[in-house]
Amino acid sequence: MGSQKVAQDCLGNDAWKNEGGQDSLKCQDEEGRLCHSLTMMERPQGGHRIDEGVPAVSVRSIQEDMMSRIHFGTGGWRAIIGDEFTRHNVRLLCAALASRIKDENNAEKGLVIGYDRRFLSDLAATWAAEVFAGEGITCQVIRITQAPTPMIMWTVKNQGLPYGMAITASHNPAIYNGIKVFTEGGKDANEDVTADIERRMEAIEGAGEEQIPSVTYQAGLDSGAITEINPFNGYIDSICEQIDMQAIREANLHIALDPMYGVSRTSLQTILMTARCEVDTIHDRHDTLFGGRMPAPTKATLDALTQYVLDNNCALGLATDGDADRIGVIDDQGEFLHPNQLLVLLYYYLLKYKGWKGPVVRNVATTSLLDEVAAKFGETCYEVPVGFKWVSSKMLETDAILGGESSGGITVRGHIHGKDGIYAAALLVEMIAVIGKPMSQIYHEITGQFPPHYMAETDFAFAPERKLEILKTLMEDKKLPEFTRPVESVSYKDGCKVYFDQGWIIARFSGTEPLLRIFCEMPTREEAEVTCEQLREFLHL
Repeated sequence: MGSQKVAQDCLGNDAWKNEGGQDSLKCQDEEGRLCHSLTMMERPQGGHRIDEGVPAVSVRSIQEDMMSRIHFGTGGWRAIIGDEFTRHNVRLLCAALASRIKDENNAEKGLVIGYDRRFLSDLAATWAAEVFAGEGITCQVIRITQAPTPMIMWTVKNQGLPYGMAITASHNPAIYNGIKVFTEGGKDANEDVTADIERRMEAIEGAGEEQIPSVTYQAGLDSGAITEINPFNGYIDSICEQIDMQAIREANLHIALDPMYGVSRTSLQTILMTARCEVDTIHDRHDTLFGGRMPAPTKATLDALTQYVLDNNCALGLATDGDADRIGVIDDQGEFLHPNQLLVLLYYYLLKYKGWKGPVVRNVATTSLLDEVAAKFGETCYEVPVGFKWVSSKMLETDAILGGESSGGITVRGHIHGKDGIYAAALLVEMIAVIGKPMSQIYHEITGQFPPHYMAETDFAFAPERKLEILKTLMEDKKLPEFTRPVESVSYKDGCKVYFDQGWIIARFSGTEPLLRIFCEMPTREEAEVTCEQLREFLHL
């Protein structure tokens, strides 16, 4: 992009359209007018605004300056296709994991590999399998057209495998791909595991790629080192066994689905149609550009689903992100239900209507209304850093019944040890069937029992050199602006989180994208937005 400047509001704009060519995107403002036309490699990511007059930086330059060559973030390793996501790096990562598997004497048990519908995902799965087979490690590949990440995690758990791998960049823009690694029980690999893989990659790369053993995919199939599997039925059955399918059958519900061109369509349709729901689906074709938008189920990206729900009098609109581990919901009135609201609804439902007992786990950027719901039922809410591996770990430690993040990841005790947008969607449909009321009414009846909580969220892109400056200000010098409310305490366990007598604000760098994220929860929406603005001005964002 060079010295090209991007209008303040364009960096967070979800209205990037692919028109007239697969390597070009056009940004439109709220009135539908053209703002900018960029190539795929130039598209700015994230933030809602940048300093006036500061040249916007490309994703490529941000990525190069902010990340080591292969580095695991909060959601696995993600990189720009053709830049860092290459055959060489995929093979390097797999060789490092293979080394770890052999050192643990788990070569015979091996691992399972699945992939989403992104560009190169199927080929990357082949490259990975060729390396593992060459290393003498048993490798199962899920070869179906739609393999949700939760299905891969379920397969690791169900088969008692030591490891699993998903080729996916989840909700990231189309120019990204990546790899998620799972460990025994179907959990996201923790920091000890990913740090060890990174160390092993350095040693292998030093010896040269030609030292990485591999066989052709066909040779692996012929020898039995590679097998192709389809765990679809088992995964779907495991969800149906935990959901009150009879209650849903009797409710005669009309549900709209938006897989966002991802991998949830077949799974969700099968579950809901088995429960005799009327199901309509939009955005289900294979499109590696995800319709020109990020495959993240947010209010801004679900306008088509919202309109469909209203036009067709649907009881619910359900959306999932690119690999189906996150969920977005439109209620019967066409209102977007934020993941914070979904967590409150589900936790209350599990405690009150299903009679479950147990705590809840949330991350530092998720609503504290969960704490109040827990207290009402004599339970505890645990706070952990961002990254679902921390949620899963604390759930296992405390036997929590629900865990989640404000980004849309939700998991329930008894299922997999990771987020599953498909299971969460089925449970929400069960909730409205069992309670027998519209989602909008259920939400207001539950939240009406507690003081109001309003969340403001903003993402900011920045020049790479500013990251150290911001870190020094907040984390080393521990400087803060003069907030309207007095500060009660500050936590630095994941970013900088400031607690007030009522409410909180947190600033942290994203672990999956080159962004600074600010979340604030206050008793009023206006106060939440004002508090965010105070921190933004202080950091000169």
